[in-house]
Amino acid sequence: MLAEAMLMCGDVIRRMGGIVQGSTVSDYHVGEQQRQISIHATPLSLEWQGRRLNVIDTPGYLDFSSEALNALRVVDLAIVVIHASHGIGVGTEMMWDYATQFGIPKIIVINALDKENVDYDLLVEEIRERFGAQVFPMQVPVNPGPGFNQVLDVLRSEVCIYAADRTGKYTEAPAAGEWKERGEVLHKELIEHIAESDDTLLEKFFAEGGLSEEVMRTGIHPAVQKQVFVPLFCTAAESNVGVARLLDFIGRFGSSPVDRATASATDAADQPREVSLTGKEPVAFAFKTLSDPLSGDLSIFRVYSGDVHTGMDLYNSDRRVTERIGQLFRLNGKVRTAVDVLTAGDIGAAVKLRDTHTGNTLCDSRHIVVLPKVKYPKPYTQAALKLNSRGDEDKLAAGLAALHEEDPAFESRVDGELHQTIISAQGELHLEVLFERLKRRYKIDIEIIPPRIRFRETIRHKAESKYRHKKQTGGAGQFAEVWMRIEPAPRDSGVEFIESLSGQNVDRVFVPSVEKGVNTACTEGILAGYRVVDVKIDFYDGKMHPVDSKDIAFQIAGYFAFKEAFLNARPCLLEPIHELEIRVPEDCLGKIVGDLSGRRGKILGMDNAGRLQVVKALVPAAELHHYGTVVRSLTGGRGLHSEKFSHYEEMPAEFERKVVEEAKAAKAAAAANHGH
Repeated sequence: MLAEAMLMCGDVIRRMGGIVQGSTVSDYHVGEQQRQISIHATPLSLEWQGRRLNVIDTPGYLDFSSEALNALRVVDLAIVVIHASHGIGVGTEMMWDYATQFGIPKIIVINALDKENVDYDLLVEEIRERFGAQVFPMQVPVNPGPGFNQVLDVLRSEVCIYAADRTGKYTEAPAAGEWKERGEVLHKELIEHIAESDDTLLEKFFAEGGLSEEVMRTGIHPAVQKQVFVPLFCTAAESNVGVARLLDFIGRFGSSPVDRATASATDAADQPREVSLTGKEPVAFAFKTLSDPLSGDLSIFRVYSGDVHTGMDLYNSDRRVTERIGQLFRLNGKVRTAVDVLTAGDIGAAVKLRDTHTGNTLCDSRHIVVLPKVKYPKPYTQAALKLNSRGDEDKLAAGLAALHEEDPAFESRVDGELHQTIISAQGELHLEVLFERLKRRYKIDIEIIPPRIRFRETIRHKAESKYRHKKQTGGAGQFAEVWMRIEPAPRDSGVEFIESLSGQNVDRVFVPSVEKGVNTACTEGILAGYRVVDVKIDFYDGKMHPVDSKDIAFQIAGYFAFKEAFLNARPCLLEPIHELEIRVPEDCLGKIVGDLSGRRGKILGMDNAGRLQVVKALVPAAELHHYGTVVRSLTGGRGLHSEKFSHYEEMPAEFERKVVEEAKAAKAAAAANHGH
């Protein structure tokens, strides 16, 4: 809504749309309108006080953090929006850290100050506690809550009164009474903040007992750039209150491409290179690819150097192909305005280039450079795809590859061990949205099922077996006898095969054959079809036949000897245990801990990080399907978790029985199908 209000102020739109109606400029995709949230980073642009502002509206949902990261990579200023009644979101901190990492100055906007139960002073205190004392309120809401329309402007020591017609227009009146006093106190603090950002200003401040308005104003821009000063603004975007003054500030004191005039890159020989805003050779970075069956595909990019114009050839240094630039556009949501040229610092789009994907660099083929790619958080939510229509395998593979090119934070692979196509994303919602896109765009009949779990099989005791394989049919026969001892090995040691043959009972040439048979059995699994681990196997004796013994006979004997010994060695199943880190607001801690104990979880410890509690726990992977959704619903969307594999441990007997039964049933069903 803040972006919508900006477009309204900049006369790009005549009337403001709404989220519920699905009529905002930036949330124009089907999925966004259905869910009433942003899913894509959407470029917008407007003119303000004779300057062009390129704005990218990014999703607030952490599932789509990759979109925000792509956008952060190409902007000069981050506006961190905090909802007045919900407070600091889980993702706010993450994006703050990324912006800091990328060296991008920040402005904080407290939005929705026209809602019920707003405590502005408390929220500012929390923001400063979390993000540092350099956060400074440039504005104070005079009448927060429903009907909010007046803002104390610290820079001008005036109260701005906004029109009720959502045009964003305002009148100014000198601050009076308590507001005048409050304004004066804050104004003094502001001068000190600006003075502290620069030694010469600080000297001037002490020498002259203050800074003049003019001097102070020239100090604001550099202070914001150095991130020693983070201005905070107040708005109610739905009623377009406070947005025009925010735009004034961005236009006058915000960042422009000039503030980050060089970008680090590498050249064709992988040596560091600087790309300069004033350089002649064109360099652009594609930060988003949009596939749109209706209006055609788009490559959206920022120009870092030189000019990009229609008809020119650019070299894609990641893919090593030359691309011809067709039509160029400026974007405002789905509205595309054709332009002939985009200059350094600008953001625009070209009709989809043949082989250019998110994260690729386009440059002059005689001056090859590669701009750094974005590193995404590890996708932790996984699901398996089940294809219901035979013959669509290629279509599915092509669709999955295209989705990854569009959104590199989404990954897919065919898992040979589990015999499933596994898709991984940044959260349940991310997964769901991509799955819908796959079905809608590629018309494939698929469904999402839980991924199989990598259980393992092992033994608890020693055992022995003597297995004879004998096959006599017309012609050559087969003969092999294998004597084997097996015993448990330490956890995570895999499978160890040794031979301790003595004498001439078995020719050593057959040792690899027996090992091959054993390995086949270990890969197939014996108890429930899962890989065997942590077993030591000793092939200590056997018998052979001078004519009928051959490689295949010893493979078969090794296979069955191992199976027999395994089943006599008190076999059991191991299950993977994951280590979880869950960040939740304090008031939700009890629910999360209670839920974990219902999932056979062990709490390792608790810590606090600001207002959030951090819970570390070990939980069996089998209990974690859709866990991201559970965390969200238990915390009203404010919780976040990450998980990683920790170790394997023995499974409780009642769960093991269930898994073994399921495996037997599946095997029987497969055999019956095969019979048909």
